[in-house]
Amino acid sequence: MKTGKIEITAHNHNFAVDPDSLKQSEVDLTHIDLNDNTLEGLRHRSLPLFSVQYHPEAAPGPHDSHYLFKDFVSMMEEWKK
Repeated sequence: MKTGKIEITAHNHNFAVDPDSLKQSEVDLTHIDLNDNTLEGLRHRSLPLFSVQYHPEAAPGPHDSHYLFKDFVSMMEEWKK
């Protein structure tokens, strides 16, 4: 949601996090499914954690989720300080 970009992803939605069950003061919602409004990503505001519940499709490329890994490494480096 932060970048405004849309990703084509695959899902196995047998379970989903209810956004209303989260304290909005503690987390940012980062990814929402445009088809069914399922919460697909969140980031904690004070702890070094985030999650996504999807995986990128094979097209347009296998590197679509690299930004998540870069964010993870950056977050760990920052937390280590």
